[in-house]
Parts: sequence; C-alpha cells; structure tokens
Amino acid sequence: MRLFNREPKADQLKVVIVGAGEVGYHISHRLAQEHKQVVVIDQDENALRRISEILDVQTILGSGSSPKVLKDAGAANADIFLAVTDSDEVNIIACLFANIIAPDAKKLARIRNEEYSGYSKELSENLLNISAIINPEVEVIKSIDRLLSMPGAVDYNEFAAGKIKLIGVRMGHGPLLDQTLMNFRSVVSDSDVIIAAIVRDDALIIPGGSDTIQKDDIVYFVCKNTSLESVRKACGRSLDPIKNAFIIGGGNIGFRLASLFEKKGIHTKIVDSNPDRCSVLAEKLDAALVLCGDGTDQEFLQEENIAEMDVVVSLTSDEETNILTSLLAKNLGVKKTVTRVNKLAYQPLIKAVGIDHSVSPRLSAVNSILQYVRQGNVLSSVSISGEGAEALEAIAESHSEIVGKPIKDLPFPKGTLVIGIMRDTEVIIPNGESVILPDDRIIILTTPENVARVEQALVVTLQSV
Repeated sequence: MRLFNREPKADQLKVVIVGAGEVGYHISHRLAQEHKQVVVIDQDENALRRISEILDVQTILGSGSSPKVLKDAGAANADIFLAVTDSDEVNIIACLFANIIAPDAKKLARIRNEEYSGYSKELSENLLNISAIINPEVEVIKSIDRLLSMPGAVDYNEFAAGKIKLIGVRMGHGPLLDQTLMNFRSVVSDSDVIIAAIVRDDALIIPGGSDTIQKDDIVYFVCKNTSLESVRKACGRSLDPIKNAFIIGGGNIGFRLASLFEKKGIHTKIVDSNPDRCSVLAEKLDAALVLCGDGTDQEFLQEENIAEMDVVVSLTSDEETNILTSLLAKNLGVKKTVTRVNKLAYQPLIKAVGIDHSVSPRLSAVNSILQYVRQGNVLSSVSISGEGAEALEAIAESHSEIVGKPIKDLPFPKGTLVIGIMRDTEVIIPNGESVILPDDRIIILTTPENVARVEQALVVTLQSV
C-alpha cells in the first residue's frame, strides 16, 4: 500500500478508482491535479508503481472486486466510486460490493460488452445503483462525430442542447491574422461571437486585449448557431459538411461509425482485411459499401478513388497501421484524416507527421467520466487542447455564490471565463456586465488548477440556505 505524500483534508472529495490502466491513470492524474483525495486499486504492481511515482494518490494492491480490498481502501467513505478496469465483469462486481459498502457514493462503471449494455437500466436502477455506464467505443464515436460536424475545425463541441458552439480553428489566413483582440470587433462585428482561448505551441492562453492572433494558432471561438458564418469569414476557412467518408477497419468502432454515417446520409466506404468480418458488415450495413482489402495498399486505395473522399478514418486495433494508412491517405490527396491512437506516447507525433486528428477510446471515456465527477449541478464536461483546459456546462443553483452578480465580479480565479448562458430558450454570449440568474445553464472555461475553485462556486453554499 502506498499512502499520500500530504495528509488529505477532511473536506476533500474522496474518489476510489478500481483500475490503474490508461483510463484509471488519466482520471487519477486529473483529479490529483485538482487536489482531490484519490485511492487507486489494481492487481498490477507495475501499473500502481507508475501512478505512485508521478501522482500524489494512495495506491492499494489487490482486486477491486474483493469487498475486503474495497473496505481497506476506505470505499465506505467514498463520494465517488469508479470501476474502470479492462474487465466488464470485474467492474460490475466491484460496483455490486460498492453499492453495499458505500450505498450513497456516486458509482460509474466502464462496460464495453453490448450484452451487458442492453441491461443498463437494470444495472443503473435495480441492481447496482450505477449513475452511468461508460462504453469507450460509444464515446470515441461521439468524439469523431463532433470533429467531423465542423470539417474546417480542429476541435468542436456543443453546449446548451447544441445552441452554443465552441469551435477551435487553426489560423492560416483570414482577416483576424496578426490582429490584437482589442481590434476583434472591428473585424467581427457579430456580438454573438467571442474568442475564449488560444493554443500556441501546445500552450493554452486565456487571452486579453493585447494578445495577437498569430499564424498556426488554434483559436477557440464561442458562438450561437446563427453565427457560424461569422466564424467562417473570420477564419477565412470553409466549414462545408462531410459528404464522402472512407473507414479503414471494420471492427466494432468502425461498424458503429459506418452506421452513424448511414443515418446522416454520408456516402461511406468501409474496408477490412478479414473476409468473414466483411460478410458480417455487409449483412448489418444498409447503404455503406463494404470492401475487403488492405488499407495500407496504395494501389488498392487509388482504385477506390480515395483522393475524392472528404475524410479517411483509420480505426483498426493496430495504431501503427492507423498512422501509416492516414499518412498514405494524406499523400494521395485526402483533405482530412482521423486516426485511432491508444498509446499516449504517440499523441505528440500525430500533428508533427501531418495527421489532422487523433482519437482514443480511452481518453474519450475519461472525458465522459469527468462530467460525473464534478461537484455542483454539472451537465457536461469536455477537455480542451488535451488537458490544457476544461469546459463545464452547469445549472446555476439559486443559492450558489455565482448568482445575482455581474460576471466581472464573480469569485473565479484568473484564467476562468463564463463563455455562454442559456436562460429558458434564450441564448446569451455574455460580457462582463451580464448577470447569472437561478436555473441558468452556464458554460465555464477554466484551467485544471482552477477546477476545484469553480466547483466550489457552483455548489450551494450552506450559509446561504
């Protein structure tokens, strides 16, 4: 057992995590950054050592499905219980015992098997009292869908039921280039568009009026649905929708994505090297064209006119193959590539070698889990620029300290912005004088080190009740 470097405070949120793999590690990393009390359980001594050498968390060697181990980990006092091992069965059993040991804790389970997912209501309400079941395959499809919903963007998220957009665009040209933010309104007169953040050389900047937009910056715009054209003009980029897609890899994720593209009316080709799998895909898919072939074969790709595709998505289980096929597609003239990469060590290489986007089922699962970990009435949470920032969508509770004050007077630390408000059906892109009212849906952009203070401001204050 490894204990904390610093003694946890009594009022710290306590999170017990079963599973020290990629998902468990990255959730632990995020929560430890936010000074939460984190306990990680795993049977793999090397995985625990990796965590304990880097993070200030407690680690316990043992099975997360053992009630004795859970009790030793202090699960009875946990506020949140996360079962995120690679085994669905271990995660289900861990939640079963956690429901007995800590019935009031919020419980989340990572479950991939569709047979189990079909009983999500029973698992959530009747048996285990699980708050949410997270399927990494489903979450990565959501990530890809968001990316491709705005083809000219490198990052895209929606809030307030899709009425507020957060769009990251790499600046290559356009009227905003080399302009200071003080001149923003002289270029973009639309008051429903603001700039929330700038990413430059992998560093995230919450900009001020004197900051200048430079070539190759990724600029994050916040806007209403009706202002997308204003963003397009400001960036000098086309935001035309995807019409033709090519999927390499016909596994579960490839099949799910092809099914989604069919529903959206996107002309889709999906290729897999296994003839038996191709037969299954052909039976299950209606409009998509199923091809049996090698996605790394240049001649095969040329025969299929890959250069005419708007996007190539590489989703095989082998990430080296995914990287190779994406590079080959770019070399053959494809406009956009999306690559499945699980090894985080490869992530910094993706843009360096010319691949447009990378997605990871594990990291997509982490983002989904985080929204349930947040204190306050948080509806959704997404990471911006890796882990450089986080956008939270929350309901303003009537007695919280953010209600009834101009935004410029809110008790938020530097580097935290309120970037959107939805009041009933009205959408507001706020300024410093805007006032948050009870039950407003608000979107807050903040950095990891400030999340704890933002959560504190969102929670109902007992003194006010």
